[in-house]
Amino acid sequence: MECLSPIIGEILRSIYSSTYSRVTNAIKFKSNVKALNDSLERLIELKGNMNEDYESFLAKDKPLRLKLMRWQREVEEVSTKARLKLEKRVSCGMSLRSRLSRKLVTVLEEVKMLEKDGIEFVDMLSMNSTPERVEHVPGVSVVNQTAASDMLLKIRDGLISDEAQKIGVWGMGGVGKTTLVRSLNNKLREEAATQPFGLVIFVIVSKEFDPRKVQKQIAERLNIDAQMEESEEKLARMIYVRLKKERNFLLILDDVWKPIDLDLLGIPRTEENRGSKIILTSRFLEVCRSMRTDLDVRVECLLEEDAWELFCKNAGEVVRSDHVRPIAKAVSLECGGLPLAIITVGTAMRGKKNVKLWNHVLNKLSKSVPWIKSIEDKIFQPLKLSYDFLEVKAKSCFLLCALFPEDYSIEVTELVMYWMAEGFMEEHGSHEDSMNEGITIVESLKDYCLLEDGARRDTVKMHDVVRDFAIWIMSSSQDDCHSLVMSGTGLQEITQDKFAPSLRRVSLMNNKLERLPDLAEEYCVKTSALLLQGNSLLKKVPMGFLQAFPTLRILNLSGTRMKSLPSCSFLHLSSLHSLFLRECFNLVELPSLETVAKLELLDLCGTHIIEFPRGLEELKRFRHLDLSRTLHLESIPAKVVSRLSSLETLDMTSSHYRWNVHGEAQKGQATLEEIGCLKRLQVLSIRLYSSPFLLNKRNNWIKRLKKFQLVVGSRYILRTRHNKRRLTISHLNVSQVSIGWLLAYTTSLALNYCQGIEAMMKKLVADNRSFKNLKSLTIENAIINTKTSKPCSDKLDLLPNLEELHLRRVDLETFSELQTHLGLRLETLKIIEITMCRKLQTLLGERSFLTIPKLEEIEISYCDSLQNLHEVFLYHEPFLPNLRVLKLRNLPKLGSICNWGETWKCLELVEVIHCNKLDRLPISSTYGRIKKIKGELSWWERLQWEDPSDLTNVQPFFNPVKEEVPLLILS
Repeated sequence: MECLSPIIGEILRSIYSSTYSRVTNAIKFKSNVKALNDSLERLIELKGNMNEDYESFLAKDKPLRLKLMRWQREVEEVSTKARLKLEKRVSCGMSLRSRLSRKLVTVLEEVKMLEKDGIEFVDMLSMNSTPERVEHVPGVSVVNQTAASDMLLKIRDGLISDEAQKIGVWGMGGVGKTTLVRSLNNKLREEAATQPFGLVIFVIVSKEFDPRKVQKQIAERLNIDAQMEESEEKLARMIYVRLKKERNFLLILDDVWKPIDLDLLGIPRTEENRGSKIILTSRFLEVCRSMRTDLDVRVECLLEEDAWELFCKNAGEVVRSDHVRPIAKAVSLECGGLPLAIITVGTAMRGKKNVKLWNHVLNKLSKSVPWIKSIEDKIFQPLKLSYDFLEVKAKSCFLLCALFPEDYSIEVTELVMYWMAEGFMEEHGSHEDSMNEGITIVESLKDYCLLEDGARRDTVKMHDVVRDFAIWIMSSSQDDCHSLVMSGTGLQEITQDKFAPSLRRVSLMNNKLERLPDLAEEYCVKTSALLLQGNSLLKKVPMGFLQAFPTLRILNLSGTRMKSLPSCSFLHLSSLHSLFLRECFNLVELPSLETVAKLELLDLCGTHIIEFPRGLEELKRFRHLDLSRTLHLESIPAKVVSRLSSLETLDMTSSHYRWNVHGEAQKGQATLEEIGCLKRLQVLSIRLYSSPFLLNKRNNWIKRLKKFQLVVGSRYILRTRHNKRRLTISHLNVSQVSIGWLLAYTTSLALNYCQGIEAMMKKLVADNRSFKNLKSLTIENAIINTKTSKPCSDKLDLLPNLEELHLRRVDLETFSELQTHLGLRLETLKIIEITMCRKLQTLLGERSFLTIPKLEEIEISYCDSLQNLHEVFLYHEPFLPNLRVLKLRNLPKLGSICNWGETWKCLELVEVIHCNKLDRLPISSTYGRIKKIKGELSWWERLQWEDPSDLTNVQPFFNPVKEEVPLLILS
């Protein structure tokens, strides 16, 4: 018995342990269920965060993308397993709870492990989700310039040195500081894989330092969503937190004019982020010292040989000829190696073969010592040479550009309008002729390097040194152009002593002025331009202020808080040509303008006026009226507009006022026939009532317009690329009107909620004519029954030059119905956009042409019945040979878009969202045009490929989007 005692004890302990474990697991069953539910919920939410926000980063990191895809699959598997276990608990008896509880714990550990991995992914992605470590900054390379290359090497040595945290790059204006740091930035971009910085940020500071503008540039680079209402302090905290996450960063601050407190911007101290660096460029060594730079690199002028090569590049091959070369060499030397001067003088002399001209230039340069005490003189003398080469008209045009703030992108059209107002353009020609002449002058100034392209399309700006030079010219009273320029300086007050009788132009735009001084009557007797726009705090003009400018030709008060203008002041503005009151949202009334006899342009866009400006009908020279976005304009008196005999432009885009015809208009109100009386009218944009009489042939005066935008009915406007002559018709039975005569001159037609479209089509086809000017067609909210009408003759192409087609909520089974009945050959079509056409089953039917040769973009969305893009696939050549962009969204029945193995060689962008039946794409890795593919990951994984290697090769271009339930869009 004694020898059995240990054995019995061991058995009892084992039974006790097992029983205790079962009891413990049974007791913890509910807590295990809750823990698993909570962890599973967190894991699913974590998986949802792995969305398209990180797509641009993941597209460049294939190993990480594959790792993430494996993680997502494992999440799906463990989620399924966990749900099955949790479902069993419902039918699980007390005796089985212990065993199930143990299994729940096992699954819970898997879930927590995946959750841990997911958190690491989020941290990694959030730190690396910026588009690129280094973004390209436009600029020329300095690789072939000896001095510049040496300076670049010094800066790069500083970047790898532990002793230099801040690097100052300084030198005179125009010497090439910006070019140098831009070249550095782009060199680091080329070496992205080996350069030491996790992120390089390039920021333009400018002379008038605005902390918020600098913060905004940094925030955009960091993908921080900065709201307008956020304070500088809050934005600084956001920038600080984001930059602290960076292992090391390089911040390049270009064009610093005074010391900057980097703490206020949110920049972490370089001592805190070891390895991070800051580079700043400035004209002044004192600024670098004030910002406690560790290394200062002075940007020197070009060496003689480099300067000569740069001069030759800009002056052209003529300087290498034997008879010009010696003198050109001397001219190049006179520029002192200053890049801006070399480029300017070289461009001015480009292609000039006459030796006498070169001697004349050399003589002018030689008379002034190029290196005297003032930095400005070192720059301005060569610049003045280029300026002196300009014609008198171009000189005045150039100087006017300096009235705008530094780094300001000037709209070319606005600039030319000022030149017209100043009288630089020919007054005898049309507005279009004057505009073309002005654009020609802009291009010539760009060719002379006195203007450059702005930040936006159709804008220009001045290099800050060139602008300084122009202001120097104006402030020195030369050529009767003495001007007061204090634009964009943050000015809060302007005193009377700043004004003088000799002033030609005054620019106080984009400041914080709240009031203007009282001036003596007819004090500024020579001033032709007064620019006060952008002073959003300015509420009124003193009664006597405008009387001080009796010869004023341009007055711009746009963007101020004016409610009205002083009546008596306008009595004295007899020379006023252009009055700009754009975006004066508080302006409700104007004084009578009948005494402003020379007024030609009035801009009231975005104002609160209720009535048509009084007195315009008395002005014989009045040519341009902008009433766009006058959302409260209710009244235009009869027999006023017809008296504007010189009117060329009437812009009432999105105005509240609607025009009607005689007999249907409200009594005492202007009618459409009055506009027809304007023989000089060239540009018209108006909104009309829905009346069948509006578009009858008696209004065929419309055809003589060079540009028009006619909106019949609602304010509905679709922007297209062909807006020169646009006709939009809404809520009208178009079978009651004959618009064929008008379509002959229209470039863009939009039909919205219109009835009788089939009947209109029959009329157009019956006329047996082609509308060669129509390039864009939009049909929206329409039922078109083409089955009861005859197809168009094969010989007729109703719209032979159609480039854009937009169909929205149109009741068609195939686009071919419309195509065959309108006789559309589609030989010029570039864009098709179809949305919410619920009955559409196929894009191109069996009878349609086999190819659309020039089609570049297809966008189809919310077409519930669409099954394919073409009914037959018996041909070998792709029917969309030049397609670049394919966007398909919410097409639940779409099964195919191409033949098996077919490739569209020009395809660059593919977007497929909620098209779950689409199982193949016309993409092959043999052709390398594809740049981006967007879609749900589940759809991407189901795609079939003829060649498995294609998937491997195009995988890096795939950008998964977050999988969501399709939105329900009601017709």
